[in-house]
Amino acid sequence: MRIAIALAMLLALIAPVAAQTAPSSTLEDIVRGVESAYGKMTDLKGEFTQSALNKSLKQTIDAQGIVYLKKGGKLRWEYAEPTRQEIVSDGKTIWIYTPQLNQVNTGPAPEALSGPAGSFLSGLGKLREHFSVRFLNPAQPKDADGNVVLDLTPKQPLPTLARLILSLDAKSYDIRKAVVYDQFENTVTMRFTKLAVNTGVPDKMFVFTPPKGAATVPLR
Repeated sequence: MRIAIALAMLLALIAPVAAQTAPSSTLEDIVRGVESAYGKMTDLKGEFTQSALNKSLKQTIDAQGIVYLKKGGKLRWEYAEPTRQEIVSDGKTIWIYTPQLNQVNTGPAPEALSGPAGSFLSGLGKLREHFSVRFLNPAQPKDADGNVVLDLTPKQPLPTLARLILSLDAKSYDIRKAVVYDQFENTVTMRFTKLAVNTGVPDKMFVFTPPKGAATVPLR
């Protein structure tokens, strides 16, 4: 659950609109392009796969599903595997529904989304303000697929966010992959496909009514 909450707002920062002008290879130009692109998003939907690695246990848990996001802290993550789960927020309250347990965990959204999500909420639109930025490999800024790879260190590190590596399309700045490191070097890797930006996702997608008979438990 902690991983899910920590990443719940990640995509709000990493899905800019497409059709940007191809950036130059300098870091400063890329940072400016990213900041400009990310400020134009109002909503998005897409599919994701997630792989969470616990370094000390040498254990990996994979997951996948669909995500919807909208400005104002609105989000809806629908996990299909390995266990069905819904994470929904209207920007004020967050609900985490696990059908297998017939249980809904709920709490105030700002508190629930503290940690890395809180940092993400402040926006990659102000990349330099919140992160120290470098190329992952300054000698070769692009990976084998031609994506620009940025290595971000938060200026105010948190236990659940010590480092963030983003792989971005070199022309559109669309996110291809995000890797989050915590203070213990555990990682969560997310890949995104079928992204659709600014399609007018309705507010009703971010309203959750607990099913009849489901137990409601305060989020801790």
